[in-house]
Amino acid sequence: MNWTAKDMDTYLQQKEYIDTLIVPLLKVETTPSALKNSTSSSEFLMHLATFIETQFKGRMILMPPFAYTQSMNLQAMAGTLSQDISAASFKHVFYLTTDSAWTSIELDGEVIWLPSIPLESMDPQLRQTIIEDQLRQVLPRFMEKWSQE
Repeated sequence: MNWTAKDMDTYLQQKEYIDTLIVPLLKVETTPSALKNSTSSSEFLMHLATFIETQFKGRMILMPPFAYTQSMNLQAMAGTLSQDISAASFKHVFYLTTDSAWTSIELDGEVIWLPSIPLESMDPQLRQTIIEDQLRQVLPRFMEKWSQE
């Protein structure tokens, strides 16, 4: 499910079945030398997040991406983000990111770090194959958390 009014109506009616929140964490680098890599990483992460949401529609909600710049304090943001998201009462919260800095920051939920794969020059079929391969890599993390219920 997506972060839309229509999907929220469904969520509010079926909360007991929709127990997982996916939060994309996007690093937006603003220096000219890092712009291309930053946008490529964002594109990859959002393609993957959207694909995951599609595969598990009815089990999870995909939150809008949480974007931040290179000079922001991640530890402070993590505390605020964890506190705000905990108010939503999801059993499982997964943070998807291509920024390895999040792997050493404590959050309520699980951080899934993935190396960025540049998708912009791939043909659509290859892009889909790459995204499916990435899902196969993160799927065990979801299954492990869901099996702990």
